[in-house]
Amino acid sequence: MERPDLAGYAAQSETSLGRRYPEVYKDDRPAFERDRDRIIHCAAFRRLEYKTQVFVNHEGDYYRTRLTHSLEVAQIGRGIARRLKLNEDLVETLALAHDLGHTPFGHTGEDVLNRLMSPYGGFEHNRQSLRVVENLEERYPDFNGLNLSWEAREGIIKHSSDYDLPDGSGYEEYRPDLRPTLEAQIIDLADEIAYNNHDIDDGLKARYLKPEALIKIDIWADTYAKVKEKYPSLPEDRQILQTISHLIGYLIMDLVDQTRVNILEAGISTQEAVRTHSVNLVMFSSETAARNRELKRFLYTNLYRHYKVERMRIKAERFLTMLFENYLQNPTLLPSSYQEKYEQYGRERVVCDYIAGMTDRYALDEYKRLFDPYERV
Repeated sequence: MERPDLAGYAAQSETSLGRRYPEVYKDDRPAFERDRDRIIHCAAFRRLEYKTQVFVNHEGDYYRTRLTHSLEVAQIGRGIARRLKLNEDLVETLALAHDLGHTPFGHTGEDVLNRLMSPYGGFEHNRQSLRVVENLEERYPDFNGLNLSWEAREGIIKHSSDYDLPDGSGYEEYRPDLRPTLEAQIIDLADEIAYNNHDIDDGLKARYLKPEALIKIDIWADTYAKVKEKYPSLPEDRQILQTISHLIGYLIMDLVDQTRVNILEAGISTQEAVRTHSVNLVMFSSETAARNRELKRFLYTNLYRHYKVERMRIKAERFLTMLFENYLQNPTLLPSSYQEKYEQYGRERVVCDYIAGMTDRYALDEYKRLFDPYERV
């Protein structure tokens, strides 16, 4: 049932290394389509609706959340995969799963939990995403987790970006010495395309970013000028939205074109050749990569370190620390279903799992329940 025109180096369900636990299926969906459906129906995926991308949930209904971001990554990833004749189902699975392990309050929450858990093995959101799909989801009669295919689990643990660089220790099962599939390599850059461009949208909407500062960034200025030439009488707000749309399209096509060149020059025709290649094959051209880095530096300075974002970061760091320490000192505060896991995983890791699974809204409410004497428990 998979597309018959997939490239020889694409991932195929029929050659998958399979699942950890044997199952009898009720239908004949291909392996990676089944993986995608299991992600969509799991509790951790639903909770992404109320987890921060940049702006905390209560700051407005317009802004991206981890859920809408994941959907945008999936849309961009599928577009890239289709043009390269790769397995769209696996790409979509990995796009929808790549943030399952993220904490409330974005990278601030991850930094806090990593600091607090440093004596107990640390915390990293890719590892937590894998932990979610291997252990923490409880939906099926014969096993914990989602029992995803090996390739889906491998793609989750090997997802990387400027923020996420886990080593392979403890995950030898997923062959850290080998490159991931091209489908997994797509996710790294589809993720970057999505959050760079949509953070521009959110930042301008919130007035944290100023259009006159953004226009000094080459890749934005060039795209803006092309849209202006195409639609000379377009109102400014639509001009900005069209610039974002055109910039996403430009980045997708640059990535596709450069990846095709890389595959051709390296003589790649099989998945094995992908895995044993010295570097990832999915990438931007050198010129576009440099221009995109300039945009990322601009966003880091002007949005991610904006004083209002910093204020929320400091508040989140303070009350997540207080929640963690209070749970450790008073382990009976956790629901009984979590207390039952103390012996298996250790109290610290269970507390970490509990906090990592919280939405922004739940964490704020839990803080009030525990520390506000007038709040009902």
